Amino acid sequence: MLPGFMDPLVPPNVDRMIPYQPGKPLEELERELGITQAIKLASNENPLGPSPKAVEAIRAAATQLHLYPDGAAHALRSALAERHGVSLDEVVLGNGSNELIDLICRTFPSRDDHVVFGKPSFVCYWLGCTAAGVPFTEVPLKDDLAWDVDAMLEAVEPRTKVLFLANPNNPTGAHVGKAELSRLLRELPERVVAVIDEAYVEFPDAEDYVTALELRDLRERLLVLRTFSKAYGIAGSRVGYALGPAELVGYLHRMRAPFNVNSLGQIGALAALDDTAHVERYVALNTAERPRVAAGLRELGLTVAPSQANFVLVDFGRPGREVYDALLRKGVILRPMPAPIDTWLRITIGTPDQNDRLLGAVKELLDASA
Repeated sequence: MLPGFMDPLVPPNVDRMIPYQPGKPLEELERELGITQAIKLASNENPLGPSPKAVEAIRAAATQLHLYPDGAAHALRSALAERHGVSLDEVVLGNGSNELIDLICRTFPSRDDHVVFGKPSFVCYWLGCTAAGVPFTEVPLKDDLAWDVDAMLEAVEPRTKVLFLANPNNPTGAHVGKAELSRLLRELPERVVAVIDEAYVEFPDAEDYVTALELRDLRERLLVLRTFSKAYGIAGSRVGYALGPAELVGYLHRMRAPFNVNSLGQIGALAALDDTAHVERYVALNTAERPRVAAGLRELGLTVAPSQANFVLVDFGRPGREVYDALLRKGVILRPMPAPIDTWLRITIGTPDQNDRLLGAVKELLDASA
């Protein structure tokens, strides 16, 4: 080694990584600012809390924590297979859908291949590709923050191996309707693994929304991602799953870590899956409150992007971090956005009381700066 020369500690792709920034915890805000009864509308969590059936099942199973989980997660995978009308070997679980995204980026494309996804969209697509050292193209959304299917298709290269599309999209809430989603799945080259991320699948009420599971006959290489973190209310258990052809799912099984979904997560998800009443209550709440919150924000002079999820994206017309900090001091936690939408904040739809509190805090802020 030459004098004064030092090998880099990590490869370039690791050096480019940035830690995922979760929403600020309530306890941390209250401790920092000395306030009480803060509300968190930052992480798209279920404001009604976890499935009661999941809580009961997890509590009963806690005495068995000295045992390893079922590494094959047979009971939960079997229930999911039955629910979706697929075979057991077409289901794979992840430690949240985040892990599955990471697995996809490490399983199918090599460093000589290429991945396509939109921007802005779920940051874990960027994180997964960067961690794996896989080249990628980020396709800008349209001016109205909707998906640009033509641009996504144009971004596909001969070396493209995977395309990610969140439907509805996070953080915009926009969706791709049946006609455009069908066209995307048909026109993608057969070699490309289409990954449709349906973390918010329970919330759309648009007439043209359709889950990609209904379009499986359009292409063989299709993976659909789902999660228990949103509608089912057990984000803390970290359980997601992918549905797809046995060949694709089998490769993900090879790459996942042993016991990647813990015992309480499996048991809680299995119970939550059976708690349709809890999901229906939350979906009904969101269906009623999302348009009310959007209308209230528009009445205050703000721009609200159309949403089919359990959140809305709002343009405050000023640096979003400033708005975020000001609302923190009012006990309201929202989610600021990075460039190119850094004047926007994402707002989870909460309970009616939480939403009233939000609208009041935003009005106070706007009035003070008028």
